[in-house]
Amino acid sequence: MRLPSLSVLILTLSACSLIPPLETPKPPVPPVFPQSDGVAEGAGVAGLPLAGLVRDPRLLRIVDLALENNRDLRLALLNVEEARSQYGVQDADTLPGVDTQASYSRERTPGSGGRSATVADQHGMTLGLNAFEIDLFGRVRALSAAALERYLASGEGYRAARLTLVGAVADAYFAERLAVEQRALAERTLADWRQSLELARDLRRSGQSGEGDMVQAEAQVALAEADLRSRERAVSQAGNALRLVVGTDLPADLPAALRLDEQPVTTRLPAGLPSDLLLNRPDIRQAERTLAAANADVGAARAAFFPRLSLTAAFGFASPTLGALFQSSHNAWNVSPRLVLPIFDGGRLDAELDLAKAREKEAVAHYEKAIQTAFREVADGLAGSATLDRQIEAQSRSVAGTARAVALAEARYRAGLEGRLALLDAQRQLQAGQQTLLSLRREEIANAVALYKALGGGSTDVRAPGMGGPVQ
Repeated sequence: MRLPSLSVLILTLSACSLIPPLETPKPPVPPVFPQSDGVAEGAGVAGLPLAGLVRDPRLLRIVDLALENNRDLRLALLNVEEARSQYGVQDADTLPGVDTQASYSRERTPGSGGRSATVADQHGMTLGLNAFEIDLFGRVRALSAAALERYLASGEGYRAARLTLVGAVADAYFAERLAVEQRALAERTLADWRQSLELARDLRRSGQSGEGDMVQAEAQVALAEADLRSRERAVSQAGNALRLVVGTDLPADLPAALRLDEQPVTTRLPAGLPSDLLLNRPDIRQAERTLAAANADVGAARAAFFPRLSLTAAFGFASPTLGALFQSSHNAWNVSPRLVLPIFDGGRLDAELDLAKAREKEAVAHYEKAIQTAFREVADGLAGSATLDRQIEAQSRSVAGTARAVALAEARYRAGLEGRLALLDAQRQLQAGQQTLLSLRREEIANAVALYKALGGGSTDVRAPGMGGPVQ
């Protein structure tokens, strides 16, 4: 049999597939997001780079450092490389493996009947096909398809990991900014309360107030000192958390940090009306690829019930002399087809098929859960966008009013018209209100970052190095 005829036979027989049609479940969420009235359809932020959300040059530099140094992201990239290699190994089984061999042997045969011993040489050169499975029922192709889907899923996982890292760096950065501003507020509060203590001492020396006012002022200053120590510790811990997520120390030449109320952050992001925009999220696409891989595994398990045909063939030359090796009269070939039909395996194939089906159902559940989780994240972000700005505006008015109350209470205390207790209460309310306002501004920025992540922002321009382009 000639080798071209073998190729035609292989291509003719390998035409059947038992992979079931992939049925992606309908998203188990409402068709629209809550609190998204008036948002233009399709106005999502998928593909919006981080610079479209925040324009703090210090943060953007830190994000670049994290993308280069974060170990979790490196592991995600290595997972992509591993999955690509596994796909290459599996896909190689769909093609015949051809090798060539050269051989030489020298054999001495003892003489008999008075004849002397003989020595014979044998030279050989063969081109062989070794146990290639002719994929009659698509088992090998199904395994290759499953490996391909897992490779693509790993690419989506890398994108998801990168988007998560960007969000984590932004969260850690703004948490550090909050800690720094809270420390600064604690320092200003301590300075104000020390001045209030000096006022209480002056009034005590002039006989306009009793010792109790001075004792209260001293306790208030001690409380502010304790709070300042706590804020200093929070700054150190927030800095440690930021360095951990970045994966390296922060260079000294970073741009100056902006205050939270100066951050040019887009805090209201359009979500787009249809909830199926969530299907653009990399983690959901990863779950869909994993489902496709499980579906292909079912096809491979089905094909295992049918006969397997493998082929071993060789074509070459054999000659007692090297010079005459390639003469046409010395050519040789062999073909050895092998057919294996399962008869009894103790239920192994049935169990493997049941296992593949169970894993497919599990992949469906993971896919649906990923969509539900994403829907909730977007809904939470929209709820925050709808209320946080009004809450901050109300809190700002409260702080301004409390600051006026402090000024009035201090003036009345200086004039001896009120005791120190009213001033103390007003000062404490002002300090608490200012801390709450800082926390609300931090929460508003964090909500914008969370909504950006939930909508899959920045994911479409992310590709794993070496993948040759975005995974479609």
